[in-house]
Amino acid sequence: MRRRRVKITGIGPVTPAGIGRESFWQGILEPVSRIRPYHRLGAEHGPFVAAYIDDFAIGDFIDAKRLPKGAARHSLFAVAAALLALDDAGIRREAFAAASGAVVTGTSLMDFGAIVDSIDAVNRRGARGGHARTIYTTNVTGVQEAVNHALGSSARAMAIQSACCSGMDAIGYAADLVASGEVDMALCGGTEAPLHRFPMIEFRLAGLTPICPDMPERVARPYDLWRTTGVVSEGAAMFVLEPESSPRPGYSFVSGYGFAHDDEDDLCGGIAVAARRALAGANLRPGQVDAVSAWGPGHRQIDRAEFQALALVFPSELAGLPVVSIKGAIGSALGAAPAIQVAAAALGQRSSRIPPTVNWTHPDPACPLNLSSHSRSIQHATTLLTSHGIGGVNSSLVLERC
Repeated sequence: MRRRRVKITGIGPVTPAGIGRESFWQGILEPVSRIRPYHRLGAEHGPFVAAYIDDFAIGDFIDAKRLPKGAARHSLFAVAAALLALDDAGIRREAFAAASGAVVTGTSLMDFGAIVDSIDAVNRRGARGGHARTIYTTNVTGVQEAVNHALGSSARAMAIQSACCSGMDAIGYAADLVASGEVDMALCGGTEAPLHRFPMIEFRLAGLTPICPDMPERVARPYDLWRTTGVVSEGAAMFVLEPESSPRPGYSFVSGYGFAHDDEDDLCGGIAVAARRALAGANLRPGQVDAVSAWGPGHRQIDRAEFQALALVFPSELAGLPVVSIKGAIGSALGAAPAIQVAAAALGQRSSRIPPTVNWTHPDPACPLNLSSHSRSIQHATTLLTSHGIGGVNSSLVLERC
């Protein structure tokens, strides 16, 4: 059976850099970090920094009565992002509900806020303090359920949970459904709202978010010589995927997708394998790639290991290949982070611009990439995107401009 070419026809970002396509795009082009002190967890737990969304209200997007009771924050992000993506594509909610469709969402963590609140309530009041709905609303499957519920849809649904690669894996999975003809339209992407006592305390203890709150706007420094670690954030990005035959215009084709696991003692080694698989799926050679949207969390070891993986994929092209990491601007929204990368890459292809790598000011000789701390006007029709997650998971995607 002939596989169909798949294109992105709608983009819905909900991020610290902006909500909605235009607001996000203008925000991510600014050489500005949205990382700030985060005080909502209480001073007794020590200092935190994060990139977070403080002007989000689900009522701006949909009547709350259309949502499952007690829906988690990451589910609300996904609903808003899905509605924005449908609006961007010019598709009415009723039309999606009537279509042969799918909803595929990627989220790395359960709703720890509600879980801990329930535990605290039981500790205070005994079994009477528990809420039965917690087992439904806190699970990552609650995300795609909330999207279907909000749209009045019974679309095929899948929740992907593959650490920080979740959002990219959801897009890859959904693209395959459209390409194979199993569905004619998919809503897909990633969402994350991890800014709770747990897991933030654990992230800090593991060295995956900063201990020191000084100069929070400078702390996330992808590939910079003086980088230390990444910064955890929140957000979402959802997309409408359709076959090339759709009458709606597309931003980019989802041409290739690959995933791979690190070998033991080979941090980020799977990035090279996943990237090669994505390029093979797109029937492209490394020399045909025009730009790279890299994972680049600003973590000392991970950034260097990712550079080494990219050097394997592009043995002779890497020095001249434009590369960007958007983590200095908005931190890492875990499973939503690669989906937000996809939003920036697709909009960049349409506009022939590449966002800045915020806070990259002192090039690291161990990571000699073609980066810039300012946005660049560059014609690029083919973009390779990479992602990496705890447990040694890696995913890669190829976008080609429509």
